[in-house]
Amino acid sequence: MTEQTSTAAPATSPPPARSGLARIAIASGVGTSLEFYDFAIYGTATTLVLTDTFFRTDDAWFGTFLGLATFAIGFLMAPLGAAGFGWVGDRYGRRFALLLTFIGMGAATVLMGVLPTYAQIGVAAPLLLVVLRMCHGLFRGGETGGAAALAIEHAPDEKRARYGVFVALGSPFGTILANLAFAAVLFLPESSVESWGWRLPFLAGGIAIVIGIWIRRGVAESPVFRQMVREEGEALKDRRPVVDVLRSNWRRVLLAAGVNIGLNSCTFALVTFMMSYATSAAPDGLGLPRQEVVNASTLGLLVHAASNVVGAWASDRFGRRPVMFTGALSSLLAVLVIFPLAGVGTMGALTGALCLGFATTGLLFGPMYTFFTELFPRDQRQTGMGIAFHLGAVLGGGISPLVANRIIASTGDALNVGYYLAGACALSVVCLWALPETAPRVVGKVRLKADPGDAGVR
Repeated sequence: MTEQTSTAAPATSPPPARSGLARIAIASGVGTSLEFYDFAIYGTATTLVLTDTFFRTDDAWFGTFLGLATFAIGFLMAPLGAAGFGWVGDRYGRRFALLLTFIGMGAATVLMGVLPTYAQIGVAAPLLLVVLRMCHGLFRGGETGGAAALAIEHAPDEKRARYGVFVALGSPFGTILANLAFAAVLFLPESSVESWGWRLPFLAGGIAIVIGIWIRRGVAESPVFRQMVREEGEALKDRRPVVDVLRSNWRRVLLAAGVNIGLNSCTFALVTFMMSYATSAAPDGLGLPRQEVVNASTLGLLVHAASNVVGAWASDRFGRRPVMFTGALSSLLAVLVIFPLAGVGTMGALTGALCLGFATTGLLFGPMYTFFTELFPRDQRQTGMGIAFHLGAVLGGGISPLVANRIIASTGDALNVGYYLAGACALSVVCLWALPETAPRVVGKVRLKADPGDAGVR
């Protein structure tokens, strides 16, 4: 079957009124903020307290490994969620699918905060935790593609990545909120943190549910999907987006997944594994104070957010591929420096390593949601983008903290983690090379140069 080559949406729709732009941006980013807030608080809680609360082993470093394994389970469910909720979004609307995924993610987060511990109900405690992680991963899988599609389908052609970056910004901002929540909790006595304080960041997810539902209910369906309904009517509900995308665009799904493997490997190694490595006692870790490590991570995430914005703006102007190539190659070099630098063992060295890693990955991440969404035609967009993104996330962010943990345990040398991450970044570079440019400004210029009579299309 011939692969479809559509790289963009249908004819341009008028941009929404200025009063609606902020709401679209917030509505697009609020779900990914909750998504990464939950992942970050779970990752942070695992490295700081949940190992003892839910997983009892004689080897503390292996207990952390078990906690990180439940972290990875959320990633494993995400491709299924992307397929299921992508089917809903491509047939019944982005807005409807996003309301379902947001409520599901938020409910799973809150329920984690009220789970009984191992001391209270024994082995049932980690089993229930695994079930909730699976549920969260399922809903999370549907969130990413829908949020990206909603954002860029509301955007003018020349500003798609600048709209799409609000979805990307959910990652650093959600993680920053998680760090701030745990920073506040760590002011409590250590016994209080371990007994009940760790629950507070999870329960705070309930507030996010209420705010997010209110915001998303006030956002109109995307102009592109409304046009699909006008053109196809009830026939739209007979489409099979999962089958269609895997039949006609499976190469793009796999290549986009490969691009995301490098990014997710690096970012989750920085967000989750580095927290564990920095706070664990020698010889497995650096033995640095928990509060100061959380603060350093927060600063790095602010750098990441700024880099996301720069990458998105530059990709609208110069094209997705040149900017993302720059991010992938610079990330490849950075990961070879980050762990020797952090290994110096001072807070200044750790902060520098985190800022370097987050700055380089931000250039790759800023345009990514937009690029992946543009790779697929409008009737496969949410499904294709979601499956591609989360397949890469499973093989990248889902396992990188686990692999890094085992590398340290078996070799004792953090530089070997850098080699592993560099290999993942190299895969991103190769897959990027095989994908086409999608930025309308660049694609339009190429078409005009090839045929001056062609005015270029979305």
